[in-house]
Amino acid sequence: MKNAFYAQSGGVTSVINASACGVIETARKHKGKIGKVFAGRNGIIGALAEDLIDTSKESAKAIAALRHTPAGAFGSCRYKLKSIEEHRAQYERLIEVFRAHNIGFFFYNGGGDSADTCLKVSQLSEKLGYPITAVHVPKTVDNDLPITDNCPGFGSVAKYIAVSTREATLDVASMAKTSTKVFVIEVMGRHAGWIAAAGALASDKEMELPIVVLFPEIAFNQAKFLAKVDATVKKFGYCTVVVSEGVKGADGKFLSDQGLRDAFGHAQLGGVAPVIAGLVKNELNLKYHWAVADYLQRAARHVASKTDVLQAYATGKAAVEVALKGRNSVMPAIKRVSNRPYKWKIEIAELKDVANKEKFMPRDFISEDGFGITAKCRQYLTPLIQGEDYPPYKNGLPQYVRLKNVGVKKKLGEFKV
Repeated sequence: MKNAFYAQSGGVTSVINASACGVIETARKHKGKIGKVFAGRNGIIGALAEDLIDTSKESAKAIAALRHTPAGAFGSCRYKLKSIEEHRAQYERLIEVFRAHNIGFFFYNGGGDSADTCLKVSQLSEKLGYPITAVHVPKTVDNDLPITDNCPGFGSVAKYIAVSTREATLDVASMAKTSTKVFVIEVMGRHAGWIAAAGALASDKEMELPIVVLFPEIAFNQAKFLAKVDATVKKFGYCTVVVSEGVKGADGKFLSDQGLRDAFGHAQLGGVAPVIAGLVKNELNLKYHWAVADYLQRAARHVASKTDVLQAYATGKAAVEVALKGRNSVMPAIKRVSNRPYKWKIEIAELKDVANKEKFMPRDFISEDGFGITAKCRQYLTPLIQGEDYPPYKNGLPQYVRLKNVGVKKKLGEFKV
């Protein structure tokens, strides 16, 4: 009977631990088929460094509490494996660690780059002769994984941004007569504008609010943007601008790119809100405030979408179930069955169709002028933010679990990651 390895990768979310809960609880229900679940401390680095956590040391109550706990319980990382041909030593090390701890199942919880890592690990059987079943557990606030209708982690970010945009816009409305006219909120989304689109949900038929959205998919046109803000403020007296960190100019360059790169080689973005706010001030002479949602948007478990929590758990559970059926190099994906009522189910996608691919906002989800969303987009987004799944509270604060994270005794020598 083989043990399993589970790890979290990339930027964490408010529901990634719900997926971890799904993996661990489901594995425990199949004790005759899966031994222990070892978690990698800080993602794939935990496997390379033989820094493993024995989740069997955690009580059923503690594992269950992961379902309502934000962030990554075992630590995450931004580390991308090179190909086997480029860095054979890394893969030989993985095999060495897996063999030493009798690991035959590999569950990697992350986004596009993590899907690529999982795909490479799944090839250990074929290329290096070590039997391993590798299944990717989807997660990304950016909602940019292909095949799956939506990504666990996104629904809760969308809910947070929609709620925050509505609340902040009402605040601005209160002050607009003698103070702030424009509020700018910067949200995540390097290449895809899904999170920014969620800001537009703040305005609906029951409560019309002046919201201007800037998407990465639409090249930023300064003159058109300023004209839109000017007209909106003249009509309503104020407005909110929701801007994605990945907004680009006509030259294809990020407005917020300062030349920094993250561990995956992507542009390290952040800081487009003050750029946009500066334009509003300098060109329109309007008083403004700006904010960057940053980690707050992906850590906000207190306002998570119930739909998102259920889907995060379901993908973790399904990952174990498909692995036990012998499926390798796959990912549980969410398929939308209907909008009204909203129904969904889990299907299985091949990792080769997921890794290193991105899903962008369709043009028919974005309004003709490029500053809002269409009814079709609203129909897609609305079910994803439905339902509340509050964590337990004590003394006015949410009660989150901190695991013991007991390390597994090392059997091998050191390895430089």
